[in-house]
Formats: sequence, C-alpha cells, structure tokens
Amino acid sequence: MRAGPGKVILALMSPQPRTDTVHLRAFTEADLDVLDRLCTDPEALGAFEWPGFSDPRSRRKRWEADGYISAESAAVAIARADDTVAGIASWLPRGSPSGVAYEIGAALLPEHRGQGLGAAAQQLLVDYLLDHTTANRLEALTNAGNIAEQKTLTRLGFRHEGTMRGRSFQHGEYVDVLVYGLLRSDRRG
Repeated sequence: MRAGPGKVILALMSPQPRTDTVHLRAFTEADLDVLDRLCTDPEALGAFEWPGFSDPRSRRKRWEADGYISAESAAVAIARADDTVAGIASWLPRGSPSGVAYEIGAALLPEHRGQGLGAAAQQLLVDYLLDHTTANRLEALTNAGNIAEQKTLTRLGFRHEGTMRGRSFQHGEYVDVLVYGLLRSDRRG
C-alpha cells in the first residue's frame, strides 16, 4: 500500500491491538534526525535498550548505504497516523537456513510511550514477517526488568522460552535477558 510520494507503508490490519493508529514504513531522508537521536540521546531508546553513546553518524551512514533494509538486518520507522516517527522496529535473520527465523525488536521515543503504539507496531511487524517472508519462527529478547514488554509479547502470542542469566550489562550491573518465541503455527488469527 502506498501513502504519498515515496512512502511505502507496511501496515497490515489485525484485530488486536489497534493498528490503525500506527504503521511501519521505510525510513526517509526526512527521518535522519530521529536516527541521529537514537545514538545521542540516552532517553531515546529507554532504560532497557540504551547501549551507551555511539558514533552519532552510524545510523545515518547505514541509511545512506542501504536505506536500513538488507538481507543481514532491517529497520523501519514506527510512524503515527500523521506519519510522525514514533520509534524504530527491526528484524534480523537467525537460525539456518537464513530466513527461517528472525529476531525482532522495537523501541519507541519517550514522548510516544504508554499509548499502545509499541504493541500495535510489534503486531504489524509480526504480521509483515509471517505474511511476506519464509519465517517459521520469530523471537524477541527482553531485559528481565522490562515487564511491559514481557506482557506485550505474551499478548501477541509469544511464549517465554528461557532466561539467559547475566546476558546483558546495563546501568553498572549484569542483568538477565528473557527469550520469547512465536512459531508460525502459534499465530493467532
């Protein structure tokens, strides 16, 4: 589906959560300031995703190289109905052969959190990958302290499959990371 010049929207409608308030689309040149912010603003990705400062040009360089969409990894804008960028959704192949499984992730900018946009965006990403790729499995990793994300993944049909103890280092301590998985055959519909 197209929405305006050069804007490809990956929005696929689902009964829950309400996906009419958000859509996924490729990043455009007009969005580069948002990509820069992800590298320079500790609040942009939130307490569970901020990896520390990095090259503020890295995401811009990646966009210039391939528009942030390649076989190795991809990221798209989470955009509100008015096309304001609210965050980033990503996927990268896991498993063998390539394309049988994808690790997914999503992060909202602070001013867009707590409004159900993250759940809607993740539902759209799940629908997109299961409808348009050969993926049999989607997986998501989340910090053990990120209760909101754990609840969202469960509502989307993901199952908690395990805990990787001490897998991440955040805010001066090692933290556990939880693994969630969704098989094509688990899909709600």
